[in-house]
Amino acid sequence: LTLFGIVMISSSSMVISSEKFGSNYHFVSRQIISFIIGIGLMLLTYFIDYRFWRKNALWMFVITIGFLILVFIPGIGHEFGGAKRWIGFGSMLFQPSEIVKLAFIIYLAAWLDKKGENIKSFLYGFLPFIVLIGIVGFLIMNQPDFGTLSVIFFTSVAMFYVSGASYSHLGLGLGLVGVLAFILIKAAPYRMQRFLVFLNPAVDSQGASYHLNQALLAIGTGGWLGLGFGQSRQKYLYLPMPHTDSIIAIIAEELGFLRTSLVLLLFFILAVKGFQIAKNAPDNFSRLLATGITFWIIIQTFINVASMLNIMPMTGVPLPFISYGGSSLMILLAAVGIMLNISKASVKGQSYGKV
Repeated sequence: LTLFGIVMISSSSMVISSEKFGSNYHFVSRQIISFIIGIGLMLLTYFIDYRFWRKNALWMFVITIGFLILVFIPGIGHEFGGAKRWIGFGSMLFQPSEIVKLAFIIYLAAWLDKKGENIKSFLYGFLPFIVLIGIVGFLIMNQPDFGTLSVIFFTSVAMFYVSGASYSHLGLGLGLVGVLAFILIKAAPYRMQRFLVFLNPAVDSQGASYHLNQALLAIGTGGWLGLGFGQSRQKYLYLPMPHTDSIIAIIAEELGFLRTSLVLLLFFILAVKGFQIAKNAPDNFSRLLATGITFWIIIQTFINVASMLNIMPMTGVPLPFISYGGSSLMILLAAVGIMLNISKASVKGQSYGKV
């Protein structure tokens, strides 16, 4: 998936890269660097015993919360397009929200494992869970980043359910979040516009619904077999963010429905393998951790693809492993290394059991 992503970034970013930087390969070269660093992180986390993350989960969570706060500090935080999502110095930038996705999954897995049967309690299970989501949600929504919050929330709910939470608490939580989502949509005009566009893409085709219409046009133009690799028309500055959030539309336009379906099939295989690792995990913490990482990847994939197809309102999240974005790619590969370590530990445990 990552190597395929590099190829598609090369194609989809060629025009915008030339327009902004005078080189066709600005974005793809940076993605290759991120890939190399990401592979290093994956190897590092593969050789670190997964129990290390349980011991240090709290400190990692606190540090990443600190990173989320840093985006609001002038000189450290960087704003683009009205969103404060990056920290760094000079040209070296990264998104703390990408780190938070993994750090929060690790912390939540450790917290749920420690709670045990108390997770079914309203006072000791449900309320603290809502508080944790609220802390992260408050900081992310002030960036603002509704897409990332959606990924974190649905991943957390999936982990909460797997840990043994009661159906009544799950229903109550989803109801509360539904009300909160409605308030957030009403409170921000641009979110309300996106929701209205979702209901009727024909409204304001040159304004609020422009992005969605160009994505649908790209996907529809591709047909069954596509226009051919490198032959996209929408990447000629018609489709916004062709190499990041909208890359699935370029893939569909150039490669067509059949080959795009094969890409989505790879995500399905990845999900199956992830849940197999979770099922065979040596203990409850690793089971929850593997479950959380797998749900994170699949939920984010679904949100990205569904928003480009107008199955759900458009939100800005990258397609895992494929979209351009160094922070996202490196953290995802680090998460894969953790999954591989859990898989290795479960295989060792089975071997010892046989002996």
